[in-house]
Amino acid sequence: MILKKIYHTLFKLQNMPIQDCITSGIATYVPTAEKPWDSRRLAHLYRRMGFGATYQQTIDGLALTPDALVEQIVENAYNMPLTPTPEWADWTLEPLYGYSPLDLELYNSERNSQRTEWMEQFLKDMLSNGFREKLTFFWHNHFVTEYGVYDASVYMYNYHKTLQQNALGNFRDFVYDIGKTPAMLIYLDGYSNSKNSPNENYGRELYELFTLGVDNGYTQADIEETARALTGWRVDRGALSGAYFDAGRFDLEEKTIFGQTGIWNYDDVHDILFQERTDTIATYICTKLYKYFVNEAPNESIIAELATTFKNNDFEIKPVIKQLFKSEHFFDDAFIGTRIKSPVECFINLMHQSEIVYDETRWNRVRRDCRDLGQEVLAPVDVAGWPGYRTWITEDTLTKRWDFVRDTLLDGASVETKANWVTLAKNLSNNSNIPLVIATAIVDFLLPNGFDRPETYEIAARVFKADIPETYFENGYWNLDWEEAGDQMQNLLQYIIKLPEYQLA
Repeated sequence: MILKKIYHTLFKLQNMPIQDCITSGIATYVPTAEKPWDSRRLAHLYRRMGFGATYQQTIDGLALTPDALVEQIVENAYNMPLTPTPEWADWTLEPLYGYSPLDLELYNSERNSQRTEWMEQFLKDMLSNGFREKLTFFWHNHFVTEYGVYDASVYMYNYHKTLQQNALGNFRDFVYDIGKTPAMLIYLDGYSNSKNSPNENYGRELYELFTLGVDNGYTQADIEETARALTGWRVDRGALSGAYFDAGRFDLEEKTIFGQTGIWNYDDVHDILFQERTDTIATYICTKLYKYFVNEAPNESIIAELATTFKNNDFEIKPVIKQLFKSEHFFDDAFIGTRIKSPVECFINLMHQSEIVYDETRWNRVRRDCRDLGQEVLAPVDVAGWPGYRTWITEDTLTKRWDFVRDTLLDGASVETKANWVTLAKNLSNNSNIPLVIATAIVDFLLPNGFDRPETYEIAARVFKADIPETYFENGYWNLDWEEAGDQMQNLLQYIIKLPEYQLA
């Protein structure tokens, strides 16, 4: 009964705002007395552009205007170096030809280890690199591939690198590049697409999922002709080679795509697509960005403005991102705390904001926990990606969230982590020795909108007090320098992660 009540409360809290009642537009947000630039709005920005704000990010961010902070976050992400290349990034199977089955078994074992290493690296990047990795993760769920299909670490690395390189670049170039990654060529059967046996899989998803949307501006004939134009691109899976063009497999006959006829090839397909379906692409991509970063219910007028910016900037992603996150619409109160956290967000947010110290064992558990909650990095559920939104929470996964986050991040916390928690409490409460002040500060720091009733803060304060006698608080004897303070913070965090409000971002 208690669980059902929590589950109901969660979705009541997460009800979509009525878009027709929201009057804030795309103009740059300028703080006012009614809509101030404060820690609540700054936290909203960091939750959407990354994985929450640390105390220091809050202090530094409030010293800037919202416009300047967004500018800084985006430019830092744009100029950030790629994840360092692992030693196995260019390995092939060539050295193993003629070796014994035992050698191949050892190689496959090493390859599985590489896969785990890079999945965990993806999570580590999210913790340290913020917005660049949040956007990379968004594109990972747009240009979907699944590791289990192409089953090669070097292809996984190449795919991930392509996502990072293009995350804030030109979308047309992005589409062009992603289609030639070995991971995508194998995942959607492009590598087997030939003039004698055209395969429509990639051509279909190029339109349906990657650029236009389902049944939106293309026909079955367009897909068939596109498949013919994309023939010839190959991957030698046996040798783990990169992508290459085999002219003997290319269809040299004329094709008609979106009403244009010629002996079209891979490059031509992309040129024709972006020339003939400019408006459709811009609207589709801006809608996906809006739904992921702002709200599940699209606002057509805002999306139209973003799409215009996208087209006017020749499909550069960065200007659209800046316009969206600087807008008064993004900072509207109605959108704060209205997205359900994905499993990855649930873990990384808490690790980042409360500065949990981690080791390789903990990262391995975080990866496995996210997988068991339905979000294994580099392996979305299918070509359409994780549906997200309300599918992240069920009566089963909600209780698992509590258990996994508690067991993996909070139980057995190191001395250094507990010291970080105490420092956070001191900073947020101005080193108060009053439990209600401390609990209120921590709750407001971690929850998008805090609590709406004073008595709920009092419950949190009682949790924080734990079993320390009340008289110690009444006479001012207790303070945050007590040895027990780290354990008290752990108790409070364990209470907060079970709250419906904590599941929202």
